[in-house]
Amino acid sequence: MGMTTSKTAKVLGFMAAFHEQNEAAARSLVADGFRFTSPQDDHLDREQYFTVCFPTAAHFVEQRMMETAEVGDTVLIRYEYELADGGRFRNMEAITVDSEGRILETQVYFGGAV
Repeated sequence: MGMTTSKTAKVLGFMAAFHEQNEAAARSLVADGFRFTSPQDDHLDREQYFTVCFPTAAHFVEQRMMETAEVGDTVLIRYEYELADGGRFRNMEAITVDSEGRILETQVYFGGAV
């Protein structure tokens, strides 16, 4: 992804590391105080995220980024994905990037089937 300092590029790099299951790359992009929240996971810390959520990439067959926007320290993303069982869904995420370019918080909002 290059040597860019763009917050969006950091977020997209983290998402790529997730889908590739490159844990070392993902960990290098996440701050020590990282928190992950979704309708299924409430304020997981960094280690809980890498134990509970990170290994789930095999459930996703495809993910297509629809929109991204930077608002201050937050990157908003909307994407469509297909699950291994054939279901298609859209989610939105609000991802906070700290002053060092590391992901500090991810909040996931689940959308419905498409």
